Amino acid sequence: MTRSRAVVIGGGVSGLATAALLARDGHEVTLLEKNDQLGGRAGSWEQDGFVFDTGPSWYLMPEVFDHFYRMMGTSTAEQLDLVPLQPGYRVYGEPGHGEHAPIDVRAGVDEASALFESREKGAGKRIRTYLASATKAYHAAVGAFLYNPFSSWRAFTSPKVLAAVPAVVPLLVRSLWSYIARRFADTRLRQILGYPAVFLGTSPFDAPALYQLMSHMDLVEGVTYPRGGFRRFVTTLVDIARDAGVDIRTDSEVVGISSAGGAVQAVEYRTAGRVHRLEADIVVSAIDEHHAETALLAPADRTYRPKRWDTQITGPGAVLVMLGVDGELPELLHHTLLFSEDWHDNFDAIFGTPTRIPDAPSLYICKPSATDDDVAPAGRENLFVLIPIPSDVSVGHGGVDSAGSPQVEAIADRAIAQIADWAGIPDLTDRIVVRRTVGPEDFETDFHTFRGSVLGPAHTLRQSAFMRGVTRSRRVKGLFYAGATTVPGVGLPMCLISAELVLKHVRGDHSPGPSEIS
Repeated sequence: MTRSRAVVIGGGVSGLATAALLARDGHEVTLLEKNDQLGGRAGSWEQDGFVFDTGPSWYLMPEVFDHFYRMMGTSTAEQLDLVPLQPGYRVYGEPGHGEHAPIDVRAGVDEASALFESREKGAGKRIRTYLASATKAYHAAVGAFLYNPFSSWRAFTSPKVLAAVPAVVPLLVRSLWSYIARRFADTRLRQILGYPAVFLGTSPFDAPALYQLMSHMDLVEGVTYPRGGFRRFVTTLVDIARDAGVDIRTDSEVVGISSAGGAVQAVEYRTAGRVHRLEADIVVSAIDEHHAETALLAPADRTYRPKRWDTQITGPGAVLVMLGVDGELPELLHHTLLFSEDWHDNFDAIFGTPTRIPDAPSLYICKPSATDDDVAPAGRENLFVLIPIPSDVSVGHGGVDSAGSPQVEAIADRAIAQIADWAGIPDLTDRIVVRRTVGPEDFETDFHTFRGSVLGPAHTLRQSAFMRGVTRSRRVKGLFYAGATTVPGVGLPMCLISAELVLKHVRGDHSPGPSEIS
C-alpha cells in the first residue's frame, strides 16, 4: 500500500496534533511553520531569568488531553506533571461598589455551594442544580457533538446525538447571562458563572446558555497547571510528532495551495527567500481559516464566499502584558480575575457598534510563579496580563520596555495601575523589572489572524458546533481545516479535538464520540 503524502500548514497546537495523528496512522507527513518557534499562539518568551507563556494558561478538560496522548501511545502521566490549583482562582470587584474583599473560588460542588450560600441565601442549593445541569450538558457535548465530524446527515440521527438533544436544545434558546440572572442575584456570583464566555471569544450576553457547561470545568473538575508551563505541553507535541515520523520545517511560510481536477495537488512555501513546492495527497490548513481561504487558495477552490467574512462576528482582540516583578505578590493567586461593575458597558465597548477601548475593563492575570519556581528568579514574580479589547489591528503592536505602539502601551499602563489599585499593590509599577506587550497587530503579523483577533470567531449560536466551520473543504478533495478558527472551537482541548476530526474525515470514520483506541 502506497503511503499518502500529507502536508500540514501551521505548527500550532492543532497542526502539531494533526501531523502526529496522521503520521501514526501511516501517512508520510511534513509540517510547515512560518515562524521559527513552534506552538503558534501557545508560545513562550524568556528575559532575565523570567520564562513567560504568551498564550493559553488554563488547563481544562483533562480527559481530552488524556485521550489524545493515549491515541499516540503514551499518557498524560508520562508527558506532564500536573499540579491541582486550590483555590482555582481569585476574583476582585471594582473598588467603590460595595464589598471589595477578594473571593477565592475553590473547585468542587460542596465548595461552590458553600461560597454561593455565603453570598446569597438559597444560592447554595441553586448552584448544585446549576452545576448538575452544566455537567449533563458537558458530557452531552463531549460524547455526541465535539468529536462528531458531521460528515453526513446520518450523524444527526445517531443514537448518541439523539440521546444528547434533550440536554442541549433547551440551552440554545436563551443567552448565558439571562440563564444565570434568572437563578442568581449577587453580581459577583453572576460574573463567576458568566466570565468564561470571554475565553470562548464572546460575551455572556451573546453566548448561548449551553456554555454553562464551562462551569463544569472550573467549578466541578477544577483547574490544574502543567509544571514547566504550557511550553512544556507544546514540547510534548513536538516530540511526539517527531517520534511518529513527522518532518517539521520551521521558517517555512506557505504561500499557496494548488489543485488539479478538483483534488489537492501541492503546497508552495517560501524559506530562505526561495519558493519550494511539495506534492501532496492530503493538505491540512491548521492556520487562521480566513487567511487560508483568501490568501492561499484560488477563488474557485474556496469553500466560502466573501460574504462570510463580512458578516463573521469576530472574537475580541487583546493586549497582552508580560511583567517580571521584584518581590512577592501575595495579593494575586495563580489565576486572578478583575471584574468591572458595569458589565453591559464593558462588553458593549468590545462587541458593540461602534467599538471602543473599555475604560476599566474586566481583565485576567496569571501568576505562574505561585506554583512553578522555574518561571521567575528567586524572590520575584512572573505576571501575564490579558486585557480584552475590540479586534482592531489599528490599535497597534507591542514591544519590550514600553517600545510598542502608543495606544498598546497606554492600555498596558492603565491595566497595571488598575491591578495596583484593585488588588492593593500601590508600588506595583515601581517594582517592574521586565516588561513586554503584545497587540492586535502582532497577532495579524505573526499568525495571520483575521482582524487581529486573539481567539478567532466568537462562539455565538450561529458560530458554534457544526455551524462554526468545516473540517473538510467543500471544493477541493483532500483539503482539510483544523484549529481554533474552525470546528469545534477555541482553546487547547478544542484544537486537539479538531486534529482528531481531520483524522476521522481521512479515515471515513463517522462516529460521534472520541475515536476508539485499539
